[in-house]
Amino acid sequence: MTDRKLPRLAYNRVSILGAFMALVTMLIMTFLYVIDVFATDTNPYFGIFLYMVLPVFLVLGLVLIPLGMIRHWRRWKKTGLAEIPTWPILDLNNPSQRNATLIFFFGTLLFLGATAVGSYQAYHFSESVTFCGKVCHAVMKPEHTAYMHSPHARVACVSCHVGPGADWFAKSKLSGAYQVYAALANVYPRPIGTPIENLRPAQETCEQCHWPQKLFGAQQRRYDHFIYDSANTAWPIDMLIKVGGGDFRSGKVYDIHWHVNPEVQIEYIARDKKRQDIPWVRVTDKKTGAETVYQSDSPFTAEEITAGQKRVMDCVDCHNRPSHIYNSPDHAIDMAMASGMLTTSLPDMKRVAVEAMLGEYETEEQALDSIEARILAYYRENHESLAADRTGDLDRAVAAVQTEFARNIFPEMKVRWSVYPDNIGHQEWPGCMRCHGGKHTSASGETISHDCRSCHTIRAQGSGDRRQVAWTEEGLEFVHPVDIDEAWREMGCFECHSGQQP
Repeated sequence: MTDRKLPRLAYNRVSILGAFMALVTMLIMTFLYVIDVFATDTNPYFGIFLYMVLPVFLVLGLVLIPLGMIRHWRRWKKTGLAEIPTWPILDLNNPSQRNATLIFFFGTLLFLGATAVGSYQAYHFSESVTFCGKVCHAVMKPEHTAYMHSPHARVACVSCHVGPGADWFAKSKLSGAYQVYAALANVYPRPIGTPIENLRPAQETCEQCHWPQKLFGAQQRRYDHFIYDSANTAWPIDMLIKVGGGDFRSGKVYDIHWHVNPEVQIEYIARDKKRQDIPWVRVTDKKTGAETVYQSDSPFTAEEITAGQKRVMDCVDCHNRPSHIYNSPDHAIDMAMASGMLTTSLPDMKRVAVEAMLGEYETEEQALDSIEARILAYYRENHESLAADRTGDLDRAVAAVQTEFARNIFPEMKVRWSVYPDNIGHQEWPGCMRCHGGKHTSASGETISHDCRSCHTIRAQGSGDRRQVAWTEEGLEFVHPVDIDEAWREMGCFECHSGQQP
């Protein structure tokens, strides 16, 4: 049979199947790649199928070709009908061998080129926000939703969770392998636990963009609150936040960012996994080597200090929710009202909206239906004429509350503000007051500062006849919108404010 186009070893079922599988897979991949290049938006599973699943079938098909030839050669050799050389003989004067050589040569070039493009695209896709947030949709829905409405919505997930460099990339993929198993086996925690173990130091991620030594001065911030009264009375507070920082080389390191001063090291030991109870703090001056240890009024024993895990303070000890922010109903409704998304003209709207968000729900669908029913029922029962005359306002109010719920509370994953401490400030969690609560004292009697004005001053507060504006650098003394006597001086805000008042 001299008319064969390829060596006779190639004519076997296994090799033909492999060639067919490889060719069809390559055609499908080429077609899908063109779609991926020109499509503006694709399903998150599209990338997995194109760059991770199909290449497996391509390689399998290519591997089957030589395996079939080897199998056929062994079977042919056992027959003893002809003398079989130990090694293949390459004769380019033989048309079949010449064709096989050309196919192998150009096929290898094509495969290597496709592998280079595919490997890069697979890497690029596995580092994308789509891959991180949408592939495991049920698991990552809370994180992805919060991220998309966060200040870091334009920063890729891997910029913070992985950072630059091959070593942490490899670690992230090894960690991701277990996460894939947990998702497939349905053994992932609900909610996902924090803080993340073995998180890369913030100096290697956050400080790629943020540079504490170059921050200085203060920032003006306005905090909009609305009282739980019939009129939904606005109670804004304008604060000057003393961010501080500065250039340590000039010696001007001060205020809040003093905590990450390169010439000072702050260590602490937490009593709990979420790092909310911190009985022990050590401050070391790197210039002189002087150490000062502070212990709370509920101190560790010497044995507990020796056995405890000492953590060096960095950015995420305060900025622990930089992207995955789950606002409490109280705060979420305040922001919706301040932005005009939720009207303040409906009586008791603040209280009704917060109460509607606080219900115990099994699914998001049940929650959204119940929120609508609760709000409409309240106004029909207590403000019958208003409910009849202002149906449009009520519908918009319902939609606004449903939106805030869907952005911040996820029943299926048991995710809500109350399971994730937020260490910025001290409104609903101890935050700063974990150490600055006036309860940490050194052996010499020195106490970690408890002065509110160390970090911020109030420039204005209140509304209407109760509006106050500061005309001095010292600012105003805090005034609680509801009269609680002097209780606010004696306790932290978080001891009353749990994000669901009243």
